[in-house]
Amino acid sequence: MQGASQQFLPVAEIKEGVILLKNGGLRGVLMVSSINFALKSSDEQQAIIYQFQNFLNSLDFTAQILVQSRRVNMTGYLEKLKKIEARQTNDLIKAQTSDYRRFINDILERGDIMSKSFYVVVPYTLAEVQGTVSAAREILKRRDRSASAISADSFKRARSQLLQRMEFVAIGLRRCELEAVPLTSPELIEMLWALHHPDSAEQGYYPSIMPEIIE
Repeated sequence: MQGASQQFLPVAEIKEGVILLKNGGLRGVLMVSSINFALKSSDEQQAIIYQFQNFLNSLDFTAQILVQSRRVNMTGYLEKLKKIEARQTNDLIKAQTSDYRRFINDILERGDIMSKSFYVVVPYTLAEVQGTVSAAREILKRRDRSASAISADSFKRARSQLLQRMEFVAIGLRRCELEAVPLTSPELIEMLWALHHPDSAEQGYYPSIMPEIIE
């Protein structure tokens, strides 16, 4: 069943911090920080909006902005507080720990605590690094092969161009007071796994990644 489900996913391989798609495309992912826009002054807000508008207008390629919301599971944290409370010998600190644990529990009972992660997905295709005809031939070959069917030279050149695009995006976002860092291969695997297993991810469970599959 694992093979049957994987055939519906567009991802063929994750290699050197790059997602290789089955159609021959490459994707790099930047994790982006956030800012508290509401706390900025009116002039600061206008400056950020202006810079972000300039950033979008400067792009000569498509990019996807991905926002991932997830419930924060605090069960482990509450259990840890309970153990600390039980080991505490000072009555005052023990009472304060107990009050704090009840305070956190009350907040959780009133509603879910959500965490948000922000990503920018940057694309690149073989057709952009090769001639159109040769790119089409290589993509057609990949239909019945694994992602490794792409030649090492083509991947190297395409990855280099993709990294340049990602750096361009990071610089543009930095002007908007946002920091952006590229995800590594293990981080990409965890992100994609969490997208397809949200319930397990919200409980803090992630599968172990075998060292031999990380390049």
